[in-house]
Amino acid sequence: MIPRHLVIGFAILLGAALGLSLYAWHMRKNVAATPAAATVDPRPLAPPVIGPSERVVLIVAHDDDGTLRGESAQIPMPSGRQQRAEELLRALLSIYLDKNSPHHLGAGAEVRSVYLVDPGVAVIDLNSAFADTHRSGVLVEELTIASLIHTISANTPGILKVKILVDGKDRDTLAGHADLSDFYDVTTVNQLAAELQSQ
Repeated sequence: MIPRHLVIGFAILLGAALGLSLYAWHMRKNVAATPAAATVDPRPLAPPVIGPSERVVLIVAHDDDGTLRGESAQIPMPSGRQQRAEELLRALLSIYLDKNSPHHLGAGAEVRSVYLVDPGVAVIDLNSAFADTHRSGVLVEELTIASLIHTISANTPGILKVKILVDGKDRDTLAGHADLSDFYDVTTVNQLAAELQSQ
């Protein structure tokens, strides 16, 4: 005959095992019923823009055929000239950071600021994630630079030269090819953009 204390101990262990099994089944059912967490949007969250909505033209790079294409967009635009230039480039980057983008940029890529210096000089300050995660290659880097410069110059009259900084500092290249050490002549970049648009 089995001692009574062993029978009681076995019954307690069996009850605990059944209880844990039911609890695990209940938790698994709850997890299956819970919707999956939303994927993280890599686009930076900018403060809301105050201003009327305007139709602008964004010059968007397309990697599949190596072209630039003008795309009309309706975006809220502030009244200040500098803030307008920043919003144009943020709208452009929003296209590039979308999962269905025709020209992908790395997660976290952002325009920190745009400074408009008279007479006719614009300085675009990008964050380090923009440059550090940018794909390397002559064409892909040229498309990015031409897209930024052509978008800002097409919508902001009077810009003749553009300088690109990364985190407020000079950088030799974007990702090994496109030269960032000097000013870009807007007329020359717009001619390149026109060639890339006509291909």
